[in-house]
Amino acid sequence: MQVSVELTLTPLQDDYEKHIIQFIKRLRNSEFTILENPLSTQVYGEYDKVMQFLTSEIKNAFGEMEHVLVYMKLVKSNRSDYEPNF
Repeated sequence: MQVSVELTLTPLQDDYEKHIIQFIKRLRNSEFTILENPLSTQVYGEYDKVMQFLTSEIKNAFGEMEHVLVYMKLVKSNRSDYEPNF
């Protein structure tokens, strides 16, 4: 089953920028399709593999920071090729 995941990492500390950059670079180095915009990063791929990968990366991010939020949205399908038709 394919999945689309939208993530927003929000460190609640002064040195937030370096943590966001590190997180996004780790996502980019994965086997998954990654799309970025100024507000979030999207990850596309097979559900079990994506969720296993994200569980590990989110745990790593939580270990690097004292206070951090992760916002996540999931859609059951790979929407990486979505283009508005209006």
